[in-house]
Amino acid sequence: MDQISGTGTGGRPVNARATDTPPVGAAGSVLDLTEVVNELRAARESWRSEHQRNREFGGREFPSRTTLQRVVDDLAGALFPMRLGPPDLRQESEDYYVGHTLGVALHALHAQIRLELRRAARSADGVSVDERALAMVRTFAGRLPSLRRRLDTDVQAAYHGDPAAHSVDEVLLCYPGIIAIIHHRLAHELYRLGAPLVARIISELAHSATGIDIHPGATIGESFFIDHGTGVVIGETAIIGQHVRVYQAVTLGAKRFATDKDGYLRKGDPRHPIVEDDVVIYAGATILGRITIGRASIIGGNVWLTHSVAPGSHVTLASSQYDTTENRPG
Repeated sequence: MDQISGTGTGGRPVNARATDTPPVGAAGSVLDLTEVVNELRAARESWRSEHQRNREFGGREFPSRTTLQRVVDDLAGALFPMRLGPPDLRQESEDYYVGHTLGVALHALHAQIRLELRRAARSADGVSVDERALAMVRTFAGRLPSLRRRLDTDVQAAYHGDPAAHSVDEVLLCYPGIIAIIHHRLAHELYRLGAPLVARIISELAHSATGIDIHPGATIGESFFIDHGTGVVIGETAIIGQHVRVYQAVTLGAKRFATDKDGYLRKGDPRHPIVEDDVVIYAGATILGRITIGRASIIGGNVWLTHSVAPGSHVTLASSQYDTTENRPG
């Protein structure tokens, strides 16, 4: 009889045979799960048949959230070793730590990307999948120095943009917006390289940790600052320029969703806002559709905006209109 081995919830080892005695409940009653197991199997088989997934054999083929969280933690430590690395690290050991940690992280990342690629192309030759995954990881590794420099501009933007920030160290260690942008910049590179599932998992790890939801497809320029952060949503096709500041509960979303001839939502169409350089968007603002927020504009709190505004505009909830710089006092 086949044996099922693994780890159950709570970390307890599981070694179950089909003939084993059913589990005993807390009250001492024996639980007969045969009917539940059979009905769950029927539900799985029905779904697989409906979606032409009947030929799924072998082990789990999807990337792991747990593994990718470790990868992100290691990459963050390698990018900022004296702040996000181990507490006993000394500067004279930085290069050794960075090299070792990158090696571990990138090896694990390669395995996760390989899972995604094999899942996406089941008929592809295994060697070619390995080579593609390795090429992606090599390219990703080569982009890490420039990614670190972009993150430096984000940290500086947070420090200069928040009077409550006492140091860049405090910003890097404490600010949820920085945690989110570290995840996003890593995820965005992987998204561009062709690993959208791995990228999306990384972005959702940040979402779970910070309440900030940035799709890995979003393009974000340097010196980006999300203050407070909770409830911020930035959609897949959003484009954000440099020196943009966003406050909590801001949405850069889609106004409507185009459908194909069968009535299904079309994927990948540009449907989110373009935010030009030096824009400030205050708390609770909702900006929808493929519109453009002109350079150096200010969008007030709780504004609902579905049309483009010119550079230098000041949009407020009270007026439900916007003024250009020519109409501003003084």
